[in-house]
Amino acid sequence: MPLPSFDPALYSTQLADKVKLFEQTFASLGVADTVAHASTPLHYRLRAEFRIWHDGDRLDYAMFDPEDPKVPITLDTFPPAAESICALMSRLRDRLAACEALRRRLFQIDFLATLSGDLLVTLIYHRSLGEDWEAAARELSADLDIRIIGRSRGQKLVLDRDWVQEEFELNGRQLRYKQVEGSFTQPNGGVNRQMLGWACRQAASFGGNLVELYCGNGNFTIALSPLFERVLATEVSKSAVHAAQYNLTANHIENVAVVRMSSEEFSDALAGREQFTRLKDIDLEPFRHATLFVDPPRSGLDAVTLELARGFERILYISCNPRTLFDNVSALQDTHAVSASAVFDQFPYTRHLECGLVLTRRQAPEQAG
Repeated sequence: MPLPSFDPALYSTQLADKVKLFEQTFASLGVADTVAHASTPLHYRLRAEFRIWHDGDRLDYAMFDPEDPKVPITLDTFPPAAESICALMSRLRDRLAACEALRRRLFQIDFLATLSGDLLVTLIYHRSLGEDWEAAARELSADLDIRIIGRSRGQKLVLDRDWVQEEFELNGRQLRYKQVEGSFTQPNGGVNRQMLGWACRQAASFGGNLVELYCGNGNFTIALSPLFERVLATEVSKSAVHAAQYNLTANHIENVAVVRMSSEEFSDALAGREQFTRLKDIDLEPFRHATLFVDPPRSGLDAVTLELARGFERILYISCNPRTLFDNVSALQDTHAVSASAVFDQFPYTRHLECGLVLTRRQAPEQAG
């Protein structure tokens, strides 16, 4: 697929087409009246990665068309990127090009920004980084007022800190998130706020307890926690667990326990098939009939986790892959029905679409009678 064209005049039509395709695909599962959440048409990406193209002493940002991967498409700016990234791109490139210690064998530049204005730049090299690089990078960091990390094979040089602080308002609360370089964060900050708002509206009347799988840095956990008595969240990534714990403290949340374990391990624990010392201080009984929240990777829910999901009255499912979402919800059709649906356009001008479904347990025949 070639690189997309970023034309705001075409955006609303493209989004409407994606929503129509989603509803057609999911109609057999009872999906209708889907709520569509649009992105801003430009400057929506808080993460951006560019290869660096060298032409003598000149540097250019470059991307590559998958249909012609050997020919670089050089860029001066990138309209989808956050305004703070776009404002920095040319200034940073020119400063790097003018300094041999920073320019030599520079391979890639990654940007990580926030809605609240924090900005981190990672410079990736095909060479070892020494004291000359660090001295030049510190000067650059101070002059441009940015945080810089240097990476090469086996090296990670952090000049200040390797994370950014995100802050935004949601439902009258000021939420704070530590977002670590190299870890997953939602790329479209504005649409992420809409996702959190939608999830909170769906869960507002649920009550009880919440089990969350794949919690990451606590993106949804922080937003949803005031709506439940207790929350048990799991995540397999060590760095994400540490960030989630930091974020819980930063947001003064005390009703959440975060445990480092996979969804398969938690399924085994809740079913009583296996015991884990990581859960020794947690009473699992109150969570057996809780609401389940999942935001899995593109591969969706595995068979073990699908079987776990059958035991919950409600499932709040956020998906970055409509295909695996369809497969998972189809597998749950005998026990759960779709009661609400939404789509979130994290990636305008592409085929990608983030989806949200609420699944509610079907009544048994004797209950329905």
